[in-house]
Amino acid sequence: MLIYKIFRQAEWDALRATGETAGAPIDLSDGYIHFSTAETVRETAAKHFAGADGLILAVVDSDRIADALKWEVSRGGAEFPHLYRRLALSEVHAHAPLPLRDGAHVFPEGIA
Repeated sequence: MLIYKIFRQAEWDALRATGETAGAPIDLSDGYIHFSTAETVRETAAKHFAGADGLILAVVDSDRIADALKWEVSRGGAEFPHLYRRLALSEVHAHAPLPLRDGAHVFPEGIA
């Protein structure tokens, strides 16, 4: 199953430079890296990244990180994937820009 992580440009650049990440400030605070599913990623973008430009949508195959991935109930009773270790750049299946158009994020076709 493909899962999704939204990065701010500086976070993505840091991941590319170092080859791994412990996530965004909220991830560091919570102790795990937040991911979304195809069903929840648009809502995540609207709720947590409203108006933010320069975002990168990273795609990860959940099977590749299953050793430390937990599915936990969160917003509205939906289960969200949380990674309880650092994410390696090599585990990112694909990525794409997540630009703003008329105040909403535009998701690339075929990714989410």
